[in-house]
Amino acid sequence: MYVVLGLTIFIPVIVYSVVKVYAKLTVGKCYCNVYLNGKTALITGGNAGLGYLTALALAGRGCRVIIADKDDCEETKKSIIVQTGNSNVVTKKFDLTSLESVRELAKDINKSERRLDFLINNAGIGGIGKVYTEDGLHMGMQINFFGHFLLTHLLIGLLKKSSPSKIVFVSSLLAFLHNLCLENLNYPADQAGSPWADLSIYANSRLCSIIAANELSKKLLGTDVTAYSVHPGFVYTDIFSKYAKNFSCGDILYKLFNLFVIKPFAKCPVEGIQTALHVVLCKHVINHTGKFFVDCKVHRPPTKAKDPHFAKKIWNACEKYVKLNSNEII
Repeated sequence: MYVVLGLTIFIPVIVYSVVKVYAKLTVGKCYCNVYLNGKTALITGGNAGLGYLTALALAGRGCRVIIADKDDCEETKKSIIVQTGNSNVVTKKFDLTSLESVRELAKDINKSERRLDFLINNAGIGGIGKVYTEDGLHMGMQINFFGHFLLTHLLIGLLKKSSPSKIVFVSSLLAFLHNLCLENLNYPADQAGSPWADLSIYANSRLCSIIAANELSKKLLGTDVTAYSVHPGFVYTDIFSKYAKNFSCGDILYKLFNLFVIKPFAKCPVEGIQTALHVVLCKHVINHTGKFFVDCKVHRPPTKAKDPHFAKKIWNACEKYVKLNSNEII
């Protein structure tokens, strides 16, 4: 009896410890030592979190960095300049929840910038609930994907002019939990609002990012503009707390999740930006345009992302949702 009880306790502890060690040992790291003097990068959501650290890392390599965010980024700009000694940092205020604001940003960039070498579609959010934008789109889906889809189209000319250039969509392995179809690409209001719907919307938006990178790689073949989607890893951000609050007993759930899952297994933020840096900095990744990267390696995407007919339908529907003009279609 005592032996059985001991094994019941001992085995889960051993498994937990092994998984914890494995998670830490398999963290990808970017080893590309490239200086980016003369290059320009635009990062959405660069005012905080992974976006800020990505901006900091690129500025530290001499890159001209444009931080586009809904919040005032002047303090962020000063912080990056002080830490890197690179004064070539620009801030742009825009709001992904407004397609008009996205268009205004693109117009500004196309007018003021001579080149754009890296477009990093980083901004993201989760746990929104039943909230829709002035464009009639679910806010979570618009921030995570629709806005970036439009921005990419509007900047494609500048990216081509600056080639070789790269487009990076920050995605997630949570894309594997999607329930994406044409009918819920813009999640219906009568189905939104629950914690499970929030998770589905987040997963769907991340799948769309993977699809977009893959489709862009085909459409831009021969232009020297390449596209990628990346999973930053299980990184601690405030998205977790936002999701937890949507559940009953959310505070208790979050504290338990934080204690037993987040703290032992989550990457630190610096580890979380390594894969994005890898696809931006490493030249050899151009041979893997359109691919999904996890821990600085090509990873198998969700099955639906590899279905060309499904991808085409989603792409065409997205063009309509963001109201692309005929001359803006890639």
